[in-house]
Amino acid sequence: MIRVCGIDEAGRGPLAGDVYAAAVMLDPQRPISGLADSKKLSETKRDALAITIKAQALAWGIASVSAQDIDQMNILQASLLAMQRAYAAMVAQFGVSATLIQVDGNRCPTFEVACEAIVKGDSKVAAISAASILAKTARDASLLLLDQQYPHYGFAQHKGYPTALHLERLAQFGICPAHRLSYGPVKKFKG
Repeated sequence: MIRVCGIDEAGRGPLAGDVYAAAVMLDPQRPISGLADSKKLSETKRDALAITIKAQALAWGIASVSAQDIDQMNILQASLLAMQRAYAAMVAQFGVSATLIQVDGNRCPTFEVACEAIVKGDSKVAAISAASILAKTARDASLLLLDQQYPHYGFAQHKGYPTALHLERLAQFGICPAHRLSYGPVKKFKG
């Protein structure tokens, strides 16, 4: 029997916070309606679907790589590492492994099972859509915590992306430990 696991990441573009990834194996007996690329769903719809995915999927895992590690290894390598960690978390949590991993994008991390990269997979493959949703909701939740820790930056509003508000706050308050120092817009505020 083929057991497919979809994997996607969230948070490559932001100037702050971890990059997240999720791995999901959907249950063919319990289809989930409304799955789509997380960027095309409202926050309310994503949050509702994340609860459903966790309840109805055969297995799922979520993992992240820190801003400091992103600075050390670059965002591509950090994203691939987050994907590997998410799959490992799923296997550890549910004791289920896949026979095929499908990853959103054009690069596969190294796994012990077959892996296929699918460009725009988060809008083509249900399991990747589900992973996209779990990664995005987990990352957004982590940015709400960062907002409590560093309230001056407005992380709850912009989720770390390089918006006018975020750049204005960077200029006003400088960088905080959650910022990715290797990113261009942040570099100019380093002391």
